[in-house]
Amino acid sequence: MRLEAAVEIEKAHIILVDDDPLFRESLEQNLRDHGFLVTAFGDGDSVARFIASGRGADADLILLDWKMPGMNGIEVLHHLRARGCSLPVIFLTVLSDQIYEEAALAGGAVDFVEKSRSFSILNRRIELIVDGMKTAGAPEPGAADSFVLGDLDLDLHSNRARWREHELNLTLTEFRIVHLLASRMGADVRYREIYDVVHGPGFQAGVGENGYRSNVRTFIKRIRQKFRAWDDNFEGIENYPGFGYRWRQPGGNGAAP
Repeated sequence: MRLEAAVEIEKAHIILVDDDPLFRESLEQNLRDHGFLVTAFGDGDSVARFIASGRGADADLILLDWKMPGMNGIEVLHHLRARGCSLPVIFLTVLSDQIYEEAALAGGAVDFVEKSRSFSILNRRIELIVDGMKTAGAPEPGAADSFVLGDLDLDLHSNRARWREHELNLTLTEFRIVHLLASRMGADVRYREIYDVVHGPGFQAGVGENGYRSNVRTFIKRIRQKFRAWDDNFEGIENYPGFGYRWRQPGGNGAAP
């Protein structure tokens, strides 16, 4: 890892939300020992009020428990996203079924980590996400300001997307995936390559060697829904069964999702 990236990560502010005091205190200490600034909460309602007050404006990432009394994790995520909070969220949970992981990603979370995993794995995922967010916010000198392809208009500096003059509420991950596919219009892009945009080369997720594919499918489903909110006939993203996806060329015939 580059030295400057490591310095940035050491200064990252993590919001931790978990109703189990022993787990929360242990994880908070581990995070602090690794250089993170931590603000911890024992319930969803408290963190929702904290974010709404603006006191979490300097935060970089939220670690969020799923099962909590009162407002549970997925409800907290929906609450934050509905109010315009775009902080990346990693779910920490004992729920290992794929349906929960898909629900978290569809709701706008960037990752889903089982509590049984070692801290070193969680730490690495935090590093990848925080470093990726900071890098995305600093375009290289001389880089293009925008990418335009037909009805698609991407602002590469603010990471904002428009389709037929309508602004799309894409997360940073969704924006990166759209840019990757559209910039290679007509070319087949592998599942692994799409997932690398999210977490970096070699990152593993889901169940089994190719478990990350279900995550990619969830991201694509969510992206399509956001385009179709403005365009019922949107068919810009095609599936190449068993391989990945492509951005459709005008007049092309794609496979079923």
